[in-house]
Amino acid sequence: MDILKGLLGRAGNHGDEGFLTVGEVSLSATQLIERADAVASRIRGARAVGICANSSADTVVSIVAALRAGVAAVPIAADSGPAERAHVLCDSSAEAMLGDHPWDDVGIESVSLDATGSSLAHSTQHDLDDVALIMYTSGTTGAPKGVLIPERAMVACVDGLADAWQWTPEDHLAHGLPLFHVHGLVLGMLGSFRHGNPVTHTERPTPEGYAHAASKGASLFFGVPTVWSRVCAEPTAARALAGARAIVSGSAALPVSVFHELESLTGLTPLERYGMTETMITISTRLDGDQRPGHVGLPLKGVETRLRGDDGELLEHDGVAIGTLEVRGTTVASGYLGRPDATADAMTSDGWFITGDSAVIGADGMHRIVGRTSVDIIKSGGYKVGAGEVEASIAELPGVAEVAVVGVADPDLGQRIEAVIVVDAQGSIKEADVIDHVANQLSIHKRPRRVHIVDELPRNALGKVQKAQLRSRLEEAQ
Repeated sequence: MDILKGLLGRAGNHGDEGFLTVGEVSLSATQLIERADAVASRIRGARAVGICANSSADTVVSIVAALRAGVAAVPIAADSGPAERAHVLCDSSAEAMLGDHPWDDVGIESVSLDATGSSLAHSTQHDLDDVALIMYTSGTTGAPKGVLIPERAMVACVDGLADAWQWTPEDHLAHGLPLFHVHGLVLGMLGSFRHGNPVTHTERPTPEGYAHAASKGASLFFGVPTVWSRVCAEPTAARALAGARAIVSGSAALPVSVFHELESLTGLTPLERYGMTETMITISTRLDGDQRPGHVGLPLKGVETRLRGDDGELLEHDGVAIGTLEVRGTTVASGYLGRPDATADAMTSDGWFITGDSAVIGADGMHRIVGRTSVDIIKSGGYKVGAGEVEASIAELPGVAEVAVVGVADPDLGQRIEAVIVVDAQGSIKEADVIDHVANQLSIHKRPRRVHIVDELPRNALGKVQKAQLRSRLEEAQ
């Protein structure tokens, strides 16, 4: 497969040893391929397989096995709750779980990574032949949607980033990002497998872990703003990165103060990029170009961008006009699984994907993301969380009459999730119960950090909850 080109080329050649390191586990390129191929032979012909995407070498082996077998991989957060898992597995029609997992409620068979394990008795459905990954993204309402990601989109993305960041087989990439997200999985792992560079996953994105990776020769580091904020809070760890070639921040806006602090402590100017699950990465600053605080750069090769105003008209790229960002190009995914309506809603008639983010584009092409066009996507600690999904979970609790979930500005997380609840006449709600319920039903990172009980929610004349007003009130009260 093209996305594994560098990995396959590295096997048996110079740099084979220690090609993949996850925590204390190290695999050569040859060992990784051999382990993956032993599993691939037992799942070939299946439609899709679920993978408990924890921070382990087994997760990487499972992903490579699915790719080698031509089977769609469905990464699932290790901390996902039963409702979330049930939806993802049912919606994707995954035929089995690949590798070990701690869940006894999945309702489908498991295929071990043991070379002596049995083969999967799979169905004959082949409607996902061009899909490499099905990655679930939180929508503004309802359950997460499965994004159909073909190999060609991943290759276009990581090749575009190689051009922007001068990413080569001589690099050694280090990161500790989740392997169920585009950032950690597609960029961090599969990008390395495309380009043939060694990769170290630190299991958790801690300052100590990044500093240790730097001491082992890592030259390229990926992180989200929360990670870089915490690295800056430990100057000794930050200074350990001074020997690296580049550090990259994404998944949310990097605060300008953190940008400058990173630059001061490491001597490196952070590279920022922009993208989403549905489009992969589309925009980035360049190593040989302008790395401007508060800006995410220029479109990658093969990507076009434009702005549309509230009146539906296209806007000038004058560095002032704010509009909804639309993108078109080779990195865009194939659509949403089983949701032609949602796919159509996300695309214009002439083939542009509507990101839902507000942006400004300068005459020089530099992009600045102003914020989410909708307040219903919360970016917290590098995770993107749909408010509707959290609201649906909280609404299950006895005593909840109404609920609104918003993202409130937070210096560490970027945004923290807060829930505002109206309790019914007979009910009573405890903050801890709400937080625990969401953490157990969804994912831990989707839990509200604070819960507020109010008499009523602010609404407009049509009865719609005014979330922007609600968020402003909470931020003013901080």
